[in-house]
Amino acid sequence: MQYFALLISKEQDRSPDDPATAMAAWQNFHAKAGPAIRAGDALTPAATGVRISGGADAPVVTDGPFAESAEVACGYYFFEAENLDEALALARDVPLATFGAVEVWPVVHFREPTRQLTGNDWLALLLEPPATAHTPGTPEWEQVAARHGDFATAAGDHIIGGAALHDRSTATTVRVRDGETLITDGPFVEGAEIATGVYLLAADDRDEAVKLASMIPASIVEVRQLAGMSGL
Repeated sequence: MQYFALLISKEQDRSPDDPATAMAAWQNFHAKAGPAIRAGDALTPAATGVRISGGADAPVVTDGPFAESAEVACGYYFFEAENLDEALALARDVPLATFGAVEVWPVVHFREPTRQLTGNDWLALLLEPPATAHTPGTPEWEQVAARHGDFATAAGDHIIGGAALHDRSTATTVRVRDGETLITDGPFVEGAEIATGVYLLAADDRDEAVKLASMIPASIVEVRQLAGMSGL
């Protein structure tokens, strides 16, 4: 089974005092997790990101940073795990868990990346208010899924990978503090918006990434460039 892990922290926590030690910790994590990591990368700062609201019919583009968020998404993984406990064990070992948080979501219809990701690729995080965050398998969700099929046809090879997420009742947040693993049900922040899916997109530049993301049938799409560190 596949799981999506969203890495969250404050922006100021992203610059370690000892970069070499921090990089070694990430390399050790990748070596330990091995093939359980199906995809993953850091994200460039939120200040370089974009939020698109209004839906695909009337998109409104807002440049980052997003002042309403004290903590921001700063990376992601797709994990392969037998069950939730195994996925949470992987999340616990993510170095960022010691100062930030890792949200773990079971996914629906995982589309594995078709190639090695680079810093020229983009992540589109799909967000919905609770009223339109439909549960996978319901008629309402299936209707939206059909619109995603239309988007996939239009975007073609620009879609590298992605997945839909199960509803927020299935999400789990992992933190590690002073060596103790803290696990709580639900997303890290119980806000007005709920993550419902993610796309990995290929685009020549930011403008093209925004154009593609504006076509996605979601209430809000946060677009972030990958840092190009997937290979470490």
